[in-house]
Amino acid sequence: MKAILLGPNGQLGTDIRSANDSRQVLNITPMGRDQLELTDFEAVKTKLSNMQFDVLINGSSYHKTDEVEDNAQQAITINAHLVQLLAQICAEKGARFVHISTDYVFGGQEARQPLDENMGVAPLNVYGASKVLGESLARVAHDDTLILRVASLFGVAGASGKGGNFVETMLRLAKERGALRVVNDQIMSPTSTADIADALLDMLEKSAPAGTYHVVNRGEISWHGFASEIVKQAGLEVPVDPVPSTEFPTRAMRPPYSALDNRKLEGAIGRPMPTWQDALARFMRAKGHTQRVLEAAD
Repeated sequence: MKAILLGPNGQLGTDIRSANDSRQVLNITPMGRDQLELTDFEAVKTKLSNMQFDVLINGSSYHKTDEVEDNAQQAITINAHLVQLLAQICAEKGARFVHISTDYVFGGQEARQPLDENMGVAPLNVYGASKVLGESLARVAHDDTLILRVASLFGVAGASGKGGNFVETMLRLAKERGALRVVNDQIMSPTSTADIADALLDMLEKSAPAGTYHVVNRGEISWHGFASEIVKQAGLEVPVDPVPSTEFPTRAMRPPYSALDNRKLEGAIGRPMPTWQDALARFMRAKGHTQRVLEAAD
């Protein structure tokens, strides 16, 4: 399958290209911002309409959650209107559209068990609301749309624009400070972008039905619990103290609970997703963190 990949250099885009290098499911044309300015809708339409492809993977997003609160129009442009345009182009070309969304479409719901795809959305911030709108516009524009809701990502490329992903940040702070204080009242599904990439390739290989899928590692944990496991796997004797989120106020509200149920995905790909603990261990080995951090701590 010929594929266009938008956002090819981010955490997820990097791992999609890496996984595909091993499996050769797709013939990928990566398209970064240096090749196509996504806010220029005329350029986007002209460029993509003149290309031949079977699937378009949209890994681009305006995802600086706190910054988005004061830039709602830009968020709607990138996270919703652009998504609609991409879906429309795919519909005209008869190509599959794969759109990456987020667990931040949730947060305001009362449920406190893993959320499945039938749960009503309830975003708490502008970023989440813009992603909800993007999902809706994509579904209306093109029947053959795969929406992948992902969460709490960590990948070898780090988090573009965020100064590193959570794992990297915790290891850095543990080294610098010798102790960590992490919120314990926000529950989510930590997820490896490498595992998302493999699941996506499985979905495309198996022609998974169009629709919304929760593509996350198995299990749920608080940020405090996640940080504790990171420190443990790194072999560091660093205290990790639980604190309420009120001690770390942010411009945008975060979901108190956004753990996702991935059973629909597992049915589509015919296998269980790895646990987040296993995914973290593979990430730590891939980055060489255990040995390097231990040496730095000596």
